[in-house]
Formats: sequence, C-alpha cells, structure tokens
Amino acid sequence: MTSLRGQLAVNHGLVIGAAPFAIGVALVTLLVGAVWWGRRRQARAPGPPPPGEQPRVPGSGPVGEVLERREPAEVPRGQGRLTPHQLPNFGNQGTRRADDQSMPPPEEGQSGATPQAG
Repeated sequence: MTSLRGQLAVNHGLVIGAAPFAIGVALVTLLVGAVWWGRRRQARAPGPPPPGEQPRVPGSGPVGEVLERREPAEVPRGQGRLTPHQLPNFGNQGTRRADDQSMPPPEEGQSGATPQAG
C-alpha cells in the first residue's frame, strides 16, 4: 500500500509541476506569435509620404494667430434642463465677433482674463 501511495504522490507531483510549465510554454508561444504577427503587419503598412507629398505653407505665408474678442455665450434660462448638444456656442452654433475689440490692460496682480459678471 505504501508503494502505491508513493507512486501516486510522485505522479501527482509531476502533474503539479508539469501543468504550470505547459501553460508557461503556451503563453510564451502565444506572445512570440503576437509579436511576429504585429511586426509583419507593421512591415506591410505604408511608410511616411515622400517629401514631394508633404504639406506646404500657403503662398500667402504661414497662418498667424488671430486675437479677437467674441460675444459672451449665455446659457438659456427657463427652458428646463438642457443636454450639452442643446447649448448654444458649444460646437453646434457659431459665436459673434464683439463690436468693441479693445482689450483693457490687466490690473496689477491679475491674470489678464476678463472678469465674469455675476
């Protein structure tokens, strides 16, 4: 009886040690295959465009920064709860250029942002 238990213990120990090894080999094989497949796909992808097809600066020169004051966007009141796409001036409606384009100089100790009336 003791030898039968000993043989079962040896076989059990072999299975316990072999199962994680087999899983590890399978995972490594899977990862190596994924890297190989990814590199193959990347090699077939088109490269960067040649210098002749690169974007060019317009003939009028580079486009500069435009600084202008816009009319403030007010949230509509009294219409109940609005969803973001119903709010004006947030991507679905344009804003207007302000009539008064003069910018007051920033006050000492202020960031320069225009104060909000509240």
